[in-house]
Formats: sequence, structure tokens, C-alpha cells
Amino acid sequence: MVAFMAVATWSAAAQTSATNAFSPYSMYGIGELNTQGTLPMRSMGGVGLAWRSTSMSNLLNPAGYSATLRKSFIFNFGAEGMHVMNSQNRYDATSGAALGRVKNSKTSINFHEIALQMPLAKGLGLGFSLTPYSSVGYNTTAIEQDENTWAEVGQVKYNYQGEGDITEVKLGIGWEIFKGFSLGVAGMYYWGDIDREYSSQVTHDIVGDGSYLAAMGKNNFSVSNFKFQVGAQYSVINNDKRSLTIGATYDIGGSLRPKVTKSVYLNDAFTTEVYREDERGEIRLPMQIAGGVFYQDVKWSVGFDYVYQNWKGKNAKLTETIDNGFEVAYANTSTYKVGVEYTPNRFDVRRYYNRMSYRAGLRYGNYYQTFAGKQLNQYAVTVGVGFPLRFLGASSIDVGFEYGGRGTNATATAVSGARIGLVRQHYFKFAIGLSMFGEDYWFVRPKYD
Repeated sequence: MVAFMAVATWSAAAQTSATNAFSPYSMYGIGELNTQGTLPMRSMGGVGLAWRSTSMSNLLNPAGYSATLRKSFIFNFGAEGMHVMNSQNRYDATSGAALGRVKNSKTSINFHEIALQMPLAKGLGLGFSLTPYSSVGYNTTAIEQDENTWAEVGQVKYNYQGEGDITEVKLGIGWEIFKGFSLGVAGMYYWGDIDREYSSQVTHDIVGDGSYLAAMGKNNFSVSNFKFQVGAQYSVINNDKRSLTIGATYDIGGSLRPKVTKSVYLNDAFTTEVYREDERGEIRLPMQIAGGVFYQDVKWSVGFDYVYQNWKGKNAKLTETIDNGFEVAYANTSTYKVGVEYTPNRFDVRRYYNRMSYRAGLRYGNYYQTFAGKQLNQYAVTVGVGFPLRFLGASSIDVGFEYGGRGTNATATAVSGARIGLVRQHYFKFAIGLSMFGEDYWFVRPKYD
């Protein structure tokens, strides 16, 4: 079950899939976490905790809902494609000798967010969003390294594959209690299914009597649970020329308590089920504390966010140990984000490109799991452009690009002393989104048909 030994067995040619992840790191927990926020936010490195906008949904801080203008309506939709490339150094399990580096890649396309925001009263807004929270996607093989198995049975090949995702539905309200200060609260509902399958096959049967059948197993994780978030924003400066806002959120972590169905089958003529068990899993979503600052004037927007997630906490006992004592465990994370947006002249009648918004950002942090005691760093560089749909209008078509990486080609040493190469990942993302702002005339009843 040495998952990191055989990433090379994945197809080396690029493929297209609806799966949002392509990584052996998604074999554990709930998979890879998706970057939250609308496309303009993600094009600025993912900042937005202190972003107050009258024409853009804020998916990060429910206090931002209070910025919605009366007689207006905000809608955001986004989709993205990703091309990920994996590389790994392989080592002989017995001698530890290097066997060279292997690589593969894959392409996936899927939606990212559907969001809307509307006013309930002056200074009181409601927000709703539907976004992918995490994704699982992997297909890897390993060869049995135990000498006793080789001597008594022969060469046994294991295959592990999985796919699925968890979706977040968020509904909240934001209220500007007094000028410049807003509070928000939101409830998040998580649902989804993750399927993890494994199989074994005797590829060189030294016994020769055909008495060994391939075994297949399937674990289904079905998630359906809630958690809550509170947020605040305070505008230190807020006038016609510029604004400076600080924002913060607190996410109340809670148990996902997935329903886990485990089944084992024999690969005979009837695919006989020989084992089945239903139980409740124990994985918990983290407590999260986040804070940020955001500056805006007629041309520039600049933001910085910091996010801390306490994944280890009550997940500390949920470790997984694979062959050779290679341990996967949970770890707390810190993520730093910085972004900038520049619009040369929103009121330029002649030059359309002066009304376009140009965005860039950086994101750096670490992964929420450790592998043989090593925690992975991850980073992203983002750029994007917003194309206004009409003069002095707030609706736009947005495009964004992201280049990022995770992990390292360093070697991890298991408890047994075996050398296992970690997987280094690089990826490119291209995203397109639609931001629609319904202005006052949407709500005016015409006098004539």
C-alpha cells in the first residue's frame, strides 16, 4: 500500500476529466481544498475578507453582504480548467537505490461558484453561494515489497483509485449596525460523496494452482452536515475618494460525521461480496480564524489576508499508517494572501482598455496534512482581467490565470527506514466568470408595455 511509490503508473499523456483533483495527496482525508472566492478575488491571490463592494459578491466574509445597495441584485458565476503536472523520485524498496524520476499530467474542467447577493433593507443584505469545497482524484498502483509474500504467493500488484467532491452551500446575512461597522453570520451546509476503491492482483503466481483470486474493496464516504461562520468589517477610512477597511471571520469547526460504507468483493464469476460494514467517520472541519485589510480608491485596490486553520485539534488521532510505517497525519495551517487591482480610468469614454480592471496576486501557505512528518508548502501566482460590459456599468466578464505548486521531490523516510519519494506538483488554471450587477432600472415597473 505504498501510495507514493507508483505515481508513474498514471497515464503520462494529458487527459480531460470532470474531476477537480489529480493528486495522490487527495488519497487521504477529504482531498484537496479549493480556493474560495469569486474570480476577481481569486485573481488577486484570494484576498477579500475586508473587501466591501456594491457590485461584487463577497464569499469570504458575510459582513460584506451589508454593502449591497437597495434596489440592486448581484450575481456571480465562474468556471475553471486546470492542468496539473506531477513528478516523483522513485527508490528501490530493498536497497534504497534511486530508480529515476517519473512524471505525468492531467487536465480537468469544472464550475467554481454560483453566488448571489441582494438587499433586505437599508444596510441589511443577504448572500447565497454554491462552491466546491474539496476534491478527490487519484489512480495509482504499487507492487508488494514484502519478501514473505513474494516467496509464498508471488508478485502482487495493488491499485488504488478514488474520486468525488464535497460542496459547500452558504447562506448568510450582513448588517451595517452603524456607519462603517458591519457584522455578518452565515450557515454552511456540506454535502457530497467520495469513493475510494482498491484491488489486488497476483501478477506472477509462483504457486500456479490458480487458488488466489483478486480482491476488490470500495469505501464510500457520504457527507451531510453544517457549520457556522461569523464575520465583521470596519471602515477606518470611508469617503468619496478612498476607503480603508479591516475585516475578520471566525469559523466554528464541526464534525462532518460522514457515513462510511466499506465493502470487499472477490473477483470471481459472481463478484461475491464477502464483507460489508457501515459506520460513522470522525473527521472534523477546522476552527478557522482569518483577518485582512483592504484599501480602495478610484484606480487602485490592494488587499492582504491571513488565514489560520486548526486541522490538527480533534483530528490528531486520525492518522493513517501505510506500508513501511509511512504515516499521514493532520497539521495546522497558515496561509498568506496579497492582491492588487488597477483600473486606469473607469470614466474614459474613448478608450475601452482604460476601463478594464487588471489584477494580480500571490498566495503562500502549507497543506493540512503531513507525510512521514513532512508538511508540504504550497503557493500560487495569479493574474486576471475584468472586461466591463457597458460604459459606467458594474457588470463584467472576468478571466483569470493561476500558476501554482505544492510539495517537493525530497525523500521521506518511513519508520522501517524505506526511502519514499514525495510528489511535486505544478499546475496551471484558466478561469472565466460573469459578474452581473442589477441596477435600479431592473426594479422599475415600466409605464407602457
